[in-house]
Amino acid sequence: MTTRRPFIGGNWKMNTERASASSLVRGVIDGLVGLQGVDVAVFPPFPYLLTVGSILRERGSAVRLGAQDAYFEPDGAFTGEVSLAMLRDCGVSVVLTGHSERRHILGEGETIVHLKTKAVLDAGLECILCVGEKLDEREEGRTDSVNEEQVRLGLRDVPAEQVDRLTIAYEPVWAIGTGRTASPADAQDAQMKIRRVLTDLYGKDHASRIRIMYGGSVKASNARELFAQPDVDGGLIGGASLKASDFVAIVRAAVAGA
Repeated sequence: MTTRRPFIGGNWKMNTERASASSLVRGVIDGLVGLQGVDVAVFPPFPYLLTVGSILRERGSAVRLGAQDAYFEPDGAFTGEVSLAMLRDCGVSVVLTGHSERRHILGEGETIVHLKTKAVLDAGLECILCVGEKLDEREEGRTDSVNEEQVRLGLRDVPAEQVDRLTIAYEPVWAIGTGRTASPADAQDAQMKIRRVLTDLYGKDHASRIRIMYGGSVKASNARELFAQPDVDGGLIGGASLKASDFVAIVRAAVAGA
């Protein structure tokens, strides 16, 4: 039985306005009152980090503030980018890197993902490195090789002493926002093999402590079975995180499945 504490993240993507973001985070806070045994973070759009963070602090909530992305340079002439120092100043403690929408819609290659991942960890923040295969790669039988390559390249030159602040999110691209979900057995198989890669990189002790989330059309109806798998340590939730009651139900499923 794993001793890893489940971790649920709500990735709001490019959704909400200030009023709806405020209402959403308040609903999450209210729904999680008294719930223990799970780590929870929300990832609002950049313009609402201060608003959401202020509400979390005012309510004394254990829900953590996350950022959907960051740039790897500390400052400079990088129009439109946001530095890690800026995010920390907003109260952010955890940052996503390598999300499939950054990779496949916005064109971020492995070099950029690696630079961002290393910068987040070097800054002393927690990083959720997202990996996962596209549909054609899955159909060609390359799920494991794609995941291994993305993990190894993303973590290149990241020292073992930093990986206790690392989480991996396995998000098969074909399951994100499509309504299709990997079966619990498929998720477990992919995430077990990702842990083997982490073991090769950092040794069994470190790898056994690194959490691996699943993401891809997770709903309250399928969450508990997914989270019951031994190498599925929670979830990075997209669409279902935009309704507080749905997100809270998924968080509760993680506690039940732990």
